[in-house]
Amino acid sequence: MQIEHQEINHSERRIFNFIIIALLTLLYAPIVIHWYDGWLNKSISIEHEYFSHGLIGFPFAAYICWLKRKKWRRLAEQPHPLGIVGLGLGSVLYLTGVTELVNLSFPLVLAGICLISKGMAGFKLQAFPLLLVLLATPNSLPYLITPLTLPLQKFIAGSAGFILIHFGLDVSVEQIYLAVGGRLVEVAPYCAGLKMLFTSLYVALMLLYWTDNLGDRAKATTLLVGAVTISVTANIIRNTILTFFHGTGKDELFAWLHDGWGGDLYSTIMLGSLVLLLNFLDNFGFAAEE
Repeated sequence: MQIEHQEINHSERRIFNFIIIALLTLLYAPIVIHWYDGWLNKSISIEHEYFSHGLIGFPFAAYICWLKRKKWRRLAEQPHPLGIVGLGLGSVLYLTGVTELVNLSFPLVLAGICLISKGMAGFKLQAFPLLLVLLATPNSLPYLITPLTLPLQKFIAGSAGFILIHFGLDVSVEQIYLAVGGRLVEVAPYCAGLKMLFTSLYVALMLLYWTDNLGDRAKATTLLVGAVTISVTANIIRNTILTFFHGTGKDELFAWLHDGWGGDLYSTIMLGSLVLLLNFLDNFGFAAEE
C-alpha cells in the first residue's frame, strides 16, 4: 500500500509539473517569441534592444536548470510564503496588460514557482538562472538612465576627435558633436555604448558561472572591471571609425558598421575578448586556491 501511495504521489506531481509548464508556455511563449523576433530582426524598441543578450541568456538559464534537475528532485517540498507573494504579484502585473509590467511578471512568476515548489532551498538552487532571466527581461531602465549618459557621450566624442586628429583629419569637437570634412556626426545617447556595456557584463557573469569562478572574488571583480573597460574602449574605437566613414563620405561602410552585420561582427569580437581575458586571468596569477 505504501508503494502504491508513493506511485500515486509521483503521478500527481508529474501532472502538476505538466500543468505548470503548460500554463507558463501558454502565457509567456508568445512574449518570449516576440522578444526574440525583435532582437533578431531589430524590430523591437531601442530600449528593448538593450536586452538582446537574452538571445543567449535564456537558453543558458534553461540549460543550467536542466543540469540541476536531479538536485531539484531531491529537494524536499517545503513551500515558502514568499512564493505566494511572488506568484500573486506576478499575476497582477500580467493582468494589467501594460507591456512593461507584463514583462516584469515573467521573472516574478518563475521565482514564485520555485519558492512554492521547493521553498528557499529551491530558490537558492535556481538563483543564477533566475538572475539571468531577470537581467534579460526588457524594461525601461535604459530609457531612465539615458539622460545620465551625457558625460559619457562627451568623453566618447572627445576621445574619437583626439584619435582622428592624430591620424591627420581636420576634426572639430563641440560637446557631443564632431565635424569632419564639413559633415556633422553626433554621439547620441543610444551611441554611448550602454547596450555593449550591458551585454559585456552579462556575458562576463555567464563566463564566471560556466568556469566555476563566480565565487572567486578577485577574479570576478577583475573580469567585470575588465568587461567595462573593454566595452568603453571598443565603443570609442567604433565611434571613431563611424565618424571617419561618415566624414569621408564612405556611407555604405558607415551603414554596414552602424546598422548592418558589421556591427554584430564587431560586438562578437569584443565579447570574444572577454574569453581571452578570463583565460589570461586563469594563467597569470588568478588561479583559484586549492
